[in-house]
This record gives sequence, C-alpha cells and structure tokens, in this order.
Amino acid sequence: MSVKSISSRPLPALALAAILLMCIVSCASQIRPDQVLMKNPGNENPLVEKYNMKIAAGGLRNPAGPGLSKDYRIGPEDLLDVSVFEVKEMTSEVRVNGNGYIRLPLAGQIKAGGLTSTQLENLIAKRLDRYLQEPTVSVFIKEYRSQPISVLGAVKSPKIYYVTGQMCLLDVLSMAGGLTADAGNVCIVQNATGKAPRKQTVVNLEQLLSKGHTELNIPIHSGDIVNVPTGGVFFVDGAVSAPGSFPLKGETTVTQAISMAKGLSFEAVKSDIKIYRDAGAGRKVIAVNYDSILAGKSKDIRLRDKDIVIVPKSGFKSFVKGITTYIGLGPFGLGRSGL
Repeated sequence: MSVKSISSRPLPALALAAILLMCIVSCASQIRPDQVLMKNPGNENPLVEKYNMKIAAGGLRNPAGPGLSKDYRIGPEDLLDVSVFEVKEMTSEVRVNGNGYIRLPLAGQIKAGGLTSTQLENLIAKRLDRYLQEPTVSVFIKEYRSQPISVLGAVKSPKIYYVTGQMCLLDVLSMAGGLTADAGNVCIVQNATGKAPRKQTVVNLEQLLSKGHTELNIPIHSGDIVNVPTGGVFFVDGAVSAPGSFPLKGETTVTQAISMAKGLSFEAVKSDIKIYRDAGAGRKVIAVNYDSILAGKSKDIRLRDKDIVIVPKSGFKSFVKGITTYIGLGPFGLGRSGL
C-alpha cells in the first residue's frame, strides 16, 4: 500500500483571515487599572521637567525689581553704610543690633529692621531735617546677614534655607532643587509680616514659567514661607494615540483628557469608555459614552485626582486594521495569493 503524500497548498484567503482574527481577539486582553498605574508610576511629568529647566537656567528676572537691595528688608546683623550728601561727618558704618535698631549721630536710635534701604533713607532724613536743610541720605547694605526662608511642598529638597542678599521666587525654588513631578501649577508665598494671619501671595507658575510673566518672580524676604502644593494627575490608556499620565489642571473633563492623549485611535469603542475612580476601599467605575457627550446628550464628566480613563478597543476594528495591514504586505498579501 502506497502512502499518498500531502502536497503543500496555500491556505484560502478566508482561512487566513479567520486565523488572523483569532490571533487579534485572543491578544486583545482587557486593560486593568493596576496595569495603567504600573506603566505610569507618576514619577515623570514633562511639563514639570520643562519648568525645572527654566528654573535652573534663571534669566526670568522681574524688570521692575528687585533691584539689588532696593526691595530687601533690613534685618539684625546687617552692616549698613550710611552717608549724607556733602556732610562727611555724618558718614557712618553701623551694624543693626539683634533687635533691629541702629544709632546714628544727631538722628539717635532708629528702628531699621523690616525697612528697605529707601524707607530707612527717608526715615533718617526726616530725623535730620531739624538740623540740616533738605538732607539727602544714602543707605548701602554692605553685608547681609544670614536669613531663613522656608521652602515646603512639592520641591525636591524641602527645608529651611539660610541665604544672604535679596532672593526672588525662582532663586528659592532653584535652591530647593526644583519641582517634583506631582507639583501643581501654583506657588503660595506667605510673607513674614510678624502679624497673624500671614499675608499670602499666590503665584501662577504656568504664567511665570510658560508665558514669561516675569513680574510674578516676586522678591522673597527673611522669614517668608514658600509652599508649592501638589497637583493632581490622571491617566489615559487604551485606544488613544498617546496614552500616559497627565497633570490635572483646573477643571479637566473626559473629552479634554482624550484630547491631551492625542485623540482616539481607529479601534476605539466610543460608547464604552470607563473612568476608574478611587473610592477608598476600591475603585468606582463610571461609564462614559463619548459620542453622547459630543452630541450634548450626556454631561462631560470632570476628572479627579488619580482617575484612570480607559478606552477599550473593538475586536472587529482591530481585525479590520490588521487585515488591511496584512493585505498590504507585498507579494505575500492576500490580494496576491494566486488563488
């Protein structure tokens, strides 16, 4: 008995398509929220890295100030050079005592602590007005004392820094090593006024670092507290063009999040988008219909910190995309099987 040999014949196009479809469907597993967090641990933030480059480079000076010592507040242990125009006898080099006072000829004891050099010049001139006609006083800060500035929050090295001379906000952030990946887009400066509550100045870091509003690079004084609050972050994964983690700034909605992820890909299932939200003991799942939102039939949901948006892929659309790619593979494509 002879055994027939089975000749090798090309598979029909339909059979190849079926095999390809099974491979695509079997490989298209459902994305889980924990997988998204593993891929996006939150330790990278391109926007913050861009900010840090500008902080480290410097150059964003406020053209209106601070000008050398003009906005600097005099404090204990500062050494001052005081002079009166055309009155050499009034030239003095004096150190501010621990309580913030200095003593000058004719002017007597003066509270210099907490004043700028210009304010002290006016105060001394007022004291000398009874002895001299329109005295012109100059105050030069010859030596700065070590002054404490506290830097807190989302910076790489939060602590109390002891500095000399006039510092601006970006100088202080640079000393603290720059921002961390979870930094928000604002910075809160609490001014050391000596009274409670402290005066607060909120600086928009985006306006300062991205838009170049140098007037926001405000002077920082002794005893001030610089606090960079952490910002929110959300994640987008699945059938989008650029999945990843994104900073949560202001009121970010689902459609805006998808836009930040460079839009939906061809395989996206628009009617079955899911938001996984931290609910303490577990995760709350919120269903989203993208087309319904665009049509104005559904509300565009606002995202919260740590939300995970997952856009599922359509098995059929993946098959269509895969088979289209397969057909275009040159002499080995379905269209050239010779059947």
